Amino acid sequence: MSCHVLVVSAIRPRHMDVLAAKYILHRYDQAADKDGFVADVADKITALVSTAGVGVPTVLIDRLPNLKVITSFGVGYDSIDIDACRTRGIKVSNTPDVLNDDVADTAIMLMLATLRRLVVGDQWARSGNWSAKGAMPLTTTARGKKLGIVGLGRIGQAIASRATPIGMEIGYYGRSKKPVEYHYEAELTGLARWADILMISCPGGEATKGIVNDAVLRALGPSGYVVNIARGSVVDEPALIAALRDGVIAGAGLDVFANEPHMDRGFAGLENVVLYPHHASGTVETRDAMAQLVVDNLAAWFDTGVLVTPVN
Repeated sequence: MSCHVLVVSAIRPRHMDVLAAKYILHRYDQAADKDGFVADVADKITALVSTAGVGVPTVLIDRLPNLKVITSFGVGYDSIDIDACRTRGIKVSNTPDVLNDDVADTAIMLMLATLRRLVVGDQWARSGNWSAKGAMPLTTTARGKKLGIVGLGRIGQAIASRATPIGMEIGYYGRSKKPVEYHYEAELTGLARWADILMISCPGGEATKGIVNDAVLRALGPSGYVVNIARGSVVDEPALIAALRDGVIAGAGLDVFANEPHMDRGFAGLENVVLYPHHASGTVETRDAMAQLVVDNLAAWFDTGVLVTPVN
């Protein structure tokens, strides 16, 4: 039986070659006339490959009457209409766990770069200010600070395990208390008030949209910092830009943005924010492991009807 797979967004080239050798791929991502392309192949498609950054439009799902499975490259699935898939009986997989370490490492990197003003220091050295003006202004240490983690899932716990040896006190906010020794806050504003650094590692989607808002930022206060490696949608970006500009908080380290890749240019002019282009999992090793998991999910589905890492 021929297995027809619609490629909405491609994964790693080597793994695309593996897929092309096993299945009949229909490259929606390369089609100039996407509407006409779908009309020609819609009835054949039983599986779909995409990436978390691109997702799958619900209108596209509606046009694929025989679609049975969506395999997504990435841990987040807020760009896929899971309710629509559930209604249709379409199974969805993602690529969890294999990116935990790199994302947690990036979270700590952004936190330290923000507190220690790494980008400012780099420019201080490059510009000649060091020789012309002397030492740059003092920064602040992570040791002894309270790290408040928004969402203590796999990645949140990996971040906590890295922050503890630095000498940080860990707290968290989530839907329920977990069997850990860390400080727990049932309200996000309470965690912000407790914390020195608010680390965002919760899922995206409607449930968390804009939860880090003006009230949370004001609770964090003028010596507080925000680090976001979750989703840009979790933060009220106009409120964050205003808070950074007006000294409501001290600084931020951001890997994700609301309108990627078209980041709000308001961030670019701020010296107290470290920016990273949604690249927390962006190592060759991790992206290869994520792509392999997409390959494995498709193989398992076509062989057994069961996904390796199901979402629904």
